[in-house]
Amino acid sequence: MKPRTLLAVPLVTTLLAAGCSGRGGSEETVAAPAASASSAATGTFGDLTALCQPGKPTSAPTQGVTATEIKVGVFSDIGFTKNAEFVDTAKVFTSWCNDAGGINGRKLVAETRDSKLFEVRQRMVQSCASDFAIVGGGSALDALGVKDRLTCLLPAFPAQVTQDGNVGSDLQLSQIGGASYSGYAGYYNWLLKEAYPGSAGAVGIIAADSPVTKYLVDQDKEALAGSGATVSYTDLYPPIGVSDWTPYAQAIKSKGVKGLVFLGDYSSLSKLEQVLTGIGYKLDWIDANNNAYGPAFLSLAGPSLATQNNLADLGGVYPLENASGNPATQQVIDLFKKYAPDGHITLPAVRGFAAWLLFAKAAASCGDALTRTCLYEAARKQTTWTAGGLQAELDMSQLDAPPNCFNVEKATPGGWQPADFKPNKGAYRCDGSSFKLVTSKSKPLTLADVGKSMSDLK
Repeated sequence: MKPRTLLAVPLVTTLLAAGCSGRGGSEETVAAPAASASSAATGTFGDLTALCQPGKPTSAPTQGVTATEIKVGVFSDIGFTKNAEFVDTAKVFTSWCNDAGGINGRKLVAETRDSKLFEVRQRMVQSCASDFAIVGGGSALDALGVKDRLTCLLPAFPAQVTQDGNVGSDLQLSQIGGASYSGYAGYYNWLLKEAYPGSAGAVGIIAADSPVTKYLVDQDKEALAGSGATVSYTDLYPPIGVSDWTPYAQAIKSKGVKGLVFLGDYSSLSKLEQVLTGIGYKLDWIDANNNAYGPAFLSLAGPSLATQNNLADLGGVYPLENASGNPATQQVIDLFKKYAPDGHITLPAVRGFAAWLLFAKAAASCGDALTRTCLYEAARKQTTWTAGGLQAELDMSQLDAPPNCFNVEKATPGGWQPADFKPNKGAYRCDGSSFKLVTSKSKPLTLADVGKSMSDLK
């Protein structure tokens, strides 16, 4: 699956070209508060009961698991991007879970593995040496660590995956969709066949000129064609920024582009839209992609929101602005207020929380004998997984399957709100749409590639 829903492309595309700057430093441990008798935490999240609870474990069955704690790694580029969403999410979840008694009495300890963009392999080597699993995070250049992770048989429950080679790799339980499939078949079918059929003959793609986004262009071209589109315009822009977006806007206008897919940072998109609006050109739709989903893009886009039709597919995650209508989403917001009041709840943060939930659900079912084999196999048994109600249903036993559902958000002057995409299952549309990638199919790394097999997992 094309992973633009995953890592923060707006940050990475700019920073890859700008080069790495920042200070070295040690790993940061997020050790959550110990369980408290007066805690209001119940260990129940959404429709997941007894997720975290007291117990009396006695064994130390494997690396990272003792009778008192479970040590997990959380990958993040925080030292480079200064974006704390995965670290904050780890703090919130582990604090809440430990207040409820931990995983059958074992306290969760989250170790931040700060990959600082270019140090993914170094942090993976450290994680391999001490962690039980890696949970709830992601790094822009995540493919750099896959070989080491598989060699040391480290299970991964990521918030997001980014690079070809990691998307769909073994021992990884991603809640996004299969590597062989486009993640946007349902969304594109709705856009091009129902909502704006007149745009199908003139679709454009603009992407930042970086390794993180360039291969997505080929996947998008293939998936768009599968939905009946003709891509009549493509262009790349320097990821360090564009001083004048007028040439791009004029090219879009001269080509008669009616629908535009933008793969890059939302700050650049907002500037392009301001120029498009200024020259009086309005597209039928702009796929802002869900990196733009949040208040920052709304503020940057300003008056152009009233002219340009910005859409984003959340990939089956319940929209944050409607949290009052979904107990699980509201619970995440309430937990952030309690445990990380200065943190920002983003779409990747919600995905990170869902990853923690899957990990905890599987780990809790293993009881005292918590091993990597039990953890991985228990997670694979979740065939109707919704992360307690945070997202549309997924079958975790199917590792390479198309996404089941989608939901579309529209950016308006009054904020983000659900578009009229004809949901048929609660907040989502689940219509069986799928598109298997052929020419741009991802080739994830497997255990066999490193001379291992599932029988080696302990």
